[in-house]
Amino acid sequence: MQTRTLGGELAVSAIGLGCMSLSGAYGAALSLDEAAAVLCGAVDRGVTLFDTAEMYGPFLNERQLGKAFAGMRDRVVIATKFGFRLVDGSPYPQGLDSRPEHIREVVDASLLRLGTDHIDLLYQHRVDPDVPIEEVAGTVGRLIAEGKVRHFGLSEADAATIRRAHAVHRVTALQSEYSLWTRDLEAEVIPTLRELGIGLVPFSPLGRGFLTGTVPPDTIPAGDFRAGMTRFKGDAGRHNFAMVQTLAAVAAEKDATAGQIALAWVLAQGADVVPIPGTRSLARIDENVAAGRIALGADDLARIEAAIPRGAVIGGRYD
Repeated sequence: MQTRTLGGELAVSAIGLGCMSLSGAYGAALSLDEAAAVLCGAVDRGVTLFDTAEMYGPFLNERQLGKAFAGMRDRVVIATKFGFRLVDGSPYPQGLDSRPEHIREVVDASLLRLGTDHIDLLYQHRVDPDVPIEEVAGTVGRLIAEGKVRHFGLSEADAATIRRAHAVHRVTALQSEYSLWTRDLEAEVIPTLRELGIGLVPFSPLGRGFLTGTVPPDTIPAGDFRAGMTRFKGDAGRHNFAMVQTLAAVAAEKDATAGQIALAWVLAQGADVVPIPGTRSLARIDENVAAGRIALGADDLARIEAAIPRGAVIGGRYD
């Protein structure tokens, strides 16, 4: 696997692994042993960047990574997050909380669950309007000085917030949704990242699985959070799926899958972009890793743009 550098300072595999699905969201959570098999298999395939959060589970996902990576901590880059108020036993956050004292509480608890003495990349999971971003950046900066954290990241932040945080402490990466069917970042955020030298870590680079062409409309089972999303059902789902089928035709000419072409498109947006597709299948990890070897030329990119034009997707990111 090729490597890329986030923020000019953090070397990671060109494709990471979003770990949320291991602890639920797309069905029942995997056991610690089942999750370890997936995570260790990803390491064997060259993946080094693993994305988790205290909220995933909640709390289970970090424990899954802690068990899997015991004894191989030096081979992986772990990114986790703070920013929600969580209550043990509840799957839903009770609001936002980025108060400095809470950030420290979260980091100490995450370190214990992960079984490590440092977090490689610590994201603010969502911007907290009640806590100035300058306080957040300063708190993470002090945690970095103490050695508990290596790099500071933001998630789903706008351009102005990124600038304010970066002025206090260097931001290494922004994690936000970005793919062929979610391109909101292109107007202001990506130009800001490029200006400041901040890396982009797209989550859901495969459109929550829709861009693979294996999720026809109205087929999401109950219990999967995508089942209620407009993009996946009804007339909107049929419209969106027709575009994905066109993408699959382009992929066939390259002896690839639609998902691989969608992922290769994200990779082609710049060497500072490191997507983190999520999966609980080693076969899908193999497929995603292979996408990193697909070279898309200018003609290919133009055809893909024609297949799924910017703004053509029907339905919002969330409902």
